[in-house]
Amino acid sequence: MKRIVPLSRARQPDGFTLIEVMVVVGIMGLIAAMGIPSMYRLLQKQGMRKATSDVVEVCSLARARAILTGQPADVTFYPLERRLTAGGGAEAVDGSAPEGPGASNPSSALPGGTGGSAQLPDDITIEMLDINLAEYRESEWARVRFFPNGTADEMTLILRSTKNEWKKITIEPTTGLASVDEVTR
Repeated sequence: MKRIVPLSRARQPDGFTLIEVMVVVGIMGLIAAMGIPSMYRLLQKQGMRKATSDVVEVCSLARARAILTGQPADVTFYPLERRLTAGGGAEAVDGSAPEGPGASNPSSALPGGTGGSAQLPDDITIEMLDINLAEYRESEWARVRFFPNGTADEMTLILRSTKNEWKKITIEPTTGLASVDEVTR
């Protein structure tokens, strides 16, 4: 004999109702909306983070250019202006300063927006700029050379922000790679 089960006790189909789905979507939306400001600050580079990123990017570009073209490339620092540019490696015969704001070789100047130059933010100061163990912080300009075999001049750059953040950017001479470290005082 077959047993008859009332409709109220019949097995309901598996799944969620539209209301349950809408409540979950609403909660997820609220959580995402609360996280947007944090994500924006994380993705937006400002201050010290922007400065260190820009310096490393310009140095990496010069290193890559030297390796790819087989010609020395350089990064020219203008410490008093808190500015730096990447350029080709052709140096003036008399060893004079680079001509113009671009690079030491105007024909190798990069178009704007390609990472070929950087301006440090107003709240960042250069505390130390040593290239091959010589201090250039108070100089009008200084040059770091990158060579086609991947090597480079030795460089140490220490930056300080108005928020008392300190960062040290170094270029390792045997690899030509830039690294960023915290400055411990």
